[in-house]
Amino acid sequence: MSRLVVLASVAVLAGAGLTGQAVAQPPAGGGMCAKQPLSWVAVCADDKTTKGGSPGSASSGGKTDKGEGKAPVPEPCVVMKMDPQPPAGSALWEGHDPGGGAVYTRFCPEGMAAATAAGAIGLGYEEFWSATEPAAAAVDPRVLAQQAVDKMLLTGPDIDINPRPGGRGLVGMPVWMAADPSPTTWGPNTASATAGAVTVTATAKVSRVVWSMGDGTSVTCHGPGSVYKTSYGLRKSPTCGHVYTDPSSTVASGRFRVTATATWAIDWQVDGGGEAGQLTEVRTSAVALTIAESQALNS
Repeated sequence: MSRLVVLASVAVLAGAGLTGQAVAQPPAGGGMCAKQPLSWVAVCADDKTTKGGSPGSASSGGKTDKGEGKAPVPEPCVVMKMDPQPPAGSALWEGHDPGGGAVYTRFCPEGMAAATAAGAIGLGYEEFWSATEPAAAAVDPRVLAQQAVDKMLLTGPDIDINPRPGGRGLVGMPVWMAADPSPTTWGPNTASATAGAVTVTATAKVSRVVWSMGDGTSVTCHGPGSVYKTSYGLRKSPTCGHVYTDPSSTVASGRFRVTATATWAIDWQVDGGGEAGQLTEVRTSAVALTIAESQALNS
């Protein structure tokens, strides 16, 4: 038998105005709660879980990638032997003799949401008895690599374009596109994530930007581009540019929506050697440009 529980010292709960009897009541709709001695308090959720590690264990989605529509990334679970062990006769022993095994807790960050939804107080744990010490859960370095990337707070390009948004450009005149570099908008950006004895370090940098110009054309640039200066006059950008052949009045909004989509190339490696790999992230920024016919601008 296994239950999703919350373990806390009586002193902490008492400070919040709660007693062991109060917090040991099952939630509405039933469930299982173990009445513990004064050294332990158990708060239980509906007993719909199965033993730890089975496909039916209660869980919720892990972190998502800032609204990018990516699948949740579960965080590693940690299994620990209770110290001290519950007293003999505690329901946590599930009827077993304390000499024949031990009681363990498995903490999964993704389980916190399940505990909260069940009305539990504190952090969600799955407690279980085992005759032998469970093997430590293997740490997936790819999961840690994604967690490191999440810490970077990567964004779309910081667009620096000429003509400026809010102004007017002309049909046939060169447009200069650039992305002002910073750690979060261009890189390089480095972060690490750790679980147990494993630490993964990841480094991210933009490999290319695809500029969708709003007129049905796109331009791929493999660098940040060149920032326009008035001294350049009517010269074309040597690194990342475009020339409109139609005015923006040809689109319903009256302005061309320019979208810059950056592809982040990410290298990661387990610290101290070992497994390594690559990840790819995509981030987008956009501005709107007004492009006019030269005669219309001069009239």
